[in-house]
Amino acid sequence: MDERERFTLYGRSGCHLCEEMAAELERLVYELGIVVSHVDVDGDPILAERYNDLVPVLMHQGREISRFRLNIEAFRAYLVEIR
Repeated sequence: MDERERFTLYGRSGCHLCEEMAAELERLVYELGIVVSHVDVDGDPILAERYNDLVPVLMHQGREISRFRLNIEAFRAYLVEIR
């Protein structure tokens, strides 16, 4: 798979916004042909400090794509831009 289709979702267990964004992304995985890796920030002290109250954060190649809530239209537009 092309790196353009790989995204990282930073979140934490018990975070309702994280669960919502993960569910929205999961519905888009097959439709859009993307891969989303989930990273629990609480498993790494550096990530926990960096993202503490900012999760969920969707990243792509070092660029923040979305924070807190996924704007699906903007996400689709971003995919068009990078493809």
